[in-house]
Amino acid sequence: MVSDLPRYSPILVKYANRGRRPRPAVASLDFLFFFFDLYNLPCPTGILSALLRRKIKMKLWLRLTVTAVMAVSLSGGFGLIYRAAAQARGAAPATAPETVKKAGEVFKNVTTSTLKELPVDDFIAAMGVMSAALGYDCADCHVGAGSDKADFVIDTIPQKKTARRMVEMVASINRTNFAGVQRVTCWTCHHGQEVPTTTIALDNLYATPIMEDADVVLPGVGQASADEILDKYIQAVGGSQRLAGLTSFVATGASLGYGGFGGDAEFTIFAKAPNQRTTVITFKDHPERGDSVWAFDGRYELVGEELDGARLEAQMAFPGQIKQVLSNWRVGLRRAISGRDYNVVQGTGSRGLLATLYFDPESGLLRRMVRYGPSPVGRVPTQIDYTDYRDVGGIKFPFEYQFSWLDGRYTAKLKEIKMNVAIDPAKFGRPVSK
Repeated sequence: MVSDLPRYSPILVKYANRGRRPRPAVASLDFLFFFFDLYNLPCPTGILSALLRRKIKMKLWLRLTVTAVMAVSLSGGFGLIYRAAAQARGAAPATAPETVKKAGEVFKNVTTSTLKELPVDDFIAAMGVMSAALGYDCADCHVGAGSDKADFVIDTIPQKKTARRMVEMVASINRTNFAGVQRVTCWTCHHGQEVPTTTIALDNLYATPIMEDADVVLPGVGQASADEILDKYIQAVGGSQRLAGLTSFVATGASLGYGGFGGDAEFTIFAKAPNQRTTVITFKDHPERGDSVWAFDGRYELVGEELDGARLEAQMAFPGQIKQVLSNWRVGLRRAISGRDYNVVQGTGSRGLLATLYFDPESGLLRRMVRYGPSPVGRVPTQIDYTDYRDVGGIKFPFEYQFSWLDGRYTAKLKEIKMNVAIDPAKFGRPVSK
């Protein structure tokens, strides 16, 4: 077992432990190296400087996924600040929105019928879905990925051609057999392996079953109603009257990357009702890494599932409006987290977004939120765990967050929360680079 490798993501650990040669970068990081190459972004770390060759306008950088930037900043510490800027809901944009370009227009040699039609954000997310489903990193399909000789256009690696056929096959299966509803994905067969297994191992047959919860929650018989569970949550965190008086807050603490990689960093949340939120991660002891900033306040600079996810998290920062954040609420059977059962409520958002919320049946507090964005090869999951609730001015806030997504994981522990404080509008401003 490998224990001394820098653990950028679970995929590296999987590769090393099964005897395959570790890559210089894995999964999302390989693909992100390609993006820094593509968009000629400033990179103070010498390891990647050779990648920054092509000259493409900076405005295209704004279309990179927020989660991807978070992964790079946390794991590698590139010198940049990313803000998906916006103005308050209902106000007119300062400039006319730029036409969203499709992946087939931005990149060369994207030929699959479904992937080439995706916005760039969603295309990158789909790459992450396939990487996770097969336990791959980008170099398994793309020549030289993770090095200064990367070539994402040529097709000399057979796996790339196979992947195209598989993407078309999955689309055809769902279209022909399930009226276009996504029932079969890469994960359906591969389950993290390069080659799907065809026969069950008898030890597994008689072992404790591996439970994998369905993305879509089906109504559970004998469960409390969605209103009852959500009302109990609102009451548990302070009650509707107190929550209505919460107009803003600033939370400060520290964050730690997956497996301890990256060291401690300063962690700050700026939030303003009803839908403004910025998360800032600063490596104070390593200023060369720059800051990582994830911001949203209602305007539509982002596209696709990243927009919907950022909006949801900004709105969920103010629990009093939870019932209005999503629609089509439904309650499923209870599900377990670390051996404890939780009430499960799911709602629907824009453009196919699903959000599954796990509530403690005793305290009523929110324990976990998993949101799913759509892609042609499987839904894109993002998970936030909430623990260590503490009372601040009559309102309970989680003082520990764990953020998990296809590109990585980190934990944030808060030390202080200040409510109803003035926040400089620039905290939710336009993207800048350092």
